Amino acid sequence: MRTPDARPRVTLLRRTLAGVAAVTAAAMIGGCGLENANGYIAPAEPAAIEQHDSLEGVEITVGSKDFTEQLILGNMYATVLQTAGATVTNRSNIAGSVGVRNALLNGSVDVSPEYTGTGWISYLGHDKPVKGEQEQWQAVHDEDLGNGLTWLPFSPVNNTYAFAMGPDASKKLGITSLSEIKDLPVAERTFCVEDEFFSREDGFQPMLATYGLEYGKDVPAGNVLRMDTGVVYDATARGECNFGEVFTTDGRILALDLAVLEDDKGFFPLYNLAPVIQTDLVEQHPEIAEVFAQLQPLLTNEVLLELNAQVDVDGGEPALVARDWLREQGLVE
Repeated sequence: MRTPDARPRVTLLRRTLAGVAAVTAAAMIGGCGLENANGYIAPAEPAAIEQHDSLEGVEITVGSKDFTEQLILGNMYATVLQTAGATVTNRSNIAGSVGVRNALLNGSVDVSPEYTGTGWISYLGHDKPVKGEQEQWQAVHDEDLGNGLTWLPFSPVNNTYAFAMGPDASKKLGITSLSEIKDLPVAERTFCVEDEFFSREDGFQPMLATYGLEYGKDVPAGNVLRMDTGVVYDATARGECNFGEVFTTDGRILALDLAVLEDDKGFFPLYNLAPVIQTDLVEQHPEIAEVFAQLQPLLTNEVLLELNAQVDVDGGEPALVARDWLREQGLVE
């Protein structure tokens, strides 16, 4: 699987926000645009996340990649750590997975949201994923300790590949899993996929084979539309194909009323979300792990689908979307 940052970067839509504080916050964000290096952190007060005197004066730099979900998560991390008492620098919106990884390795970033599959395959160079969420996390956790990095416990979020149907196709075909595609007439086995996913050794054709379908025979070449990044969602919703390649936490799934098919044979790797932090830092301040232990269990695919849609569809600012959700959960005030 490619790393998620290959998706198109979000373009933030400016919107009028009620209240002087909200307007001021939006103006501060607008001043730095999407580049949050040394940037804005939405203000919050302690609630379930308490202030730790031991974190006073502790400098922590948060980094994230430059797509919507990562911007939201990076801002969440910055807000909860600042609320807990640390002195936080927000560097959400670093270009690409490699940029964030290098920043962690060279120590210019202290903590970042990451995905277990990305760590195992893209960073640590393994060809095949480890089966099982706990097993995959444990494997990447243990190996990355050698790089001075600690993977804190993962959340229920699994931002992996999937296939989805548009509203009309879902109603017409009535299937819910990838295994059922082979039972459809050949003419209904139509797909929209990205060029990169089509050609990967762990991509489209191996996926078909796993589900008993041979490309060129069971799925003719003419049944497959190869598209640029980001086009697949709208094309699937419009019915240009019955099955479109998606990411499981992309807000456009909700916005376009797409129905995600179950990967019932477990073909796609696991990409569970976890904070990656400098080992020295978390060993010196284990209370940081306690803060993330309050946040992580609350993050699910459904939550990120909604939050991503608030940014990508409604035009919300990631910092404010993140902070407002933290307030709704009672983690901050």
